[in-house]
Amino acid sequence: MFVIRLFILVAFIFSLSACAINPTGSTYFVETKGPYTLDAGDMVRISVYGDANLSANYNVGDDGTIAFPLVGAIDARGFTTQQIAVNISSALTNGYMRNPDVSVEVAQYRPFFIQGEVANSGIYPYVYGMSVRAAISTAGGFTDIADRSFVLIYRQEGEQMVKGKVDLDFPIYPSDTIVILDRWL
Repeated sequence: MFVIRLFILVAFIFSLSACAINPTGSTYFVETKGPYTLDAGDMVRISVYGDANLSANYNVGDDGTIAFPLVGAIDARGFTTQQIAVNISSALTNGYMRNPDVSVEVAQYRPFFIQGEVANSGIYPYVYGMSVRAAISTAGGFTDIADRSFVLIYRQEGEQMVKGKVDLDFPIYPSDTIVILDRWL
């Protein structure tokens, strides 16, 4: 009788383990290549050679544009700094300056987000070339129950949000959301 009860108990436990939820979720491809494109929250340094009044730092607004003197709103969302320089130069050529020499560089990147099993979840300033490991250090390190083998990254790609399961040396981008899961004991 004891053997039958033990067999039923073991069979019950195995059947429940088949219903367990996988805490890691699915793995999706996260794009890591390509030039940096601007979006809301970035700050760019625009230099117009020979005109100190136009050379300054400008924010990319919520609508994805830069309010630039003389020419008005310049679309910036999804453009590289080189493309923005060409667009501003073209706009200034139309009645304002002859052969303007414009350069654009990122002065301050938009922040990244980190949540889960880190000492201080929140919003942090992005530094070019940052990895997941550096982001975790910025947030005060892992908690005692953090899963240190991988993290989840959520990244906006085009019109959709993608999720990727990555290691600690994976490069992050501004606006990424990093999620540190807890380990199952």
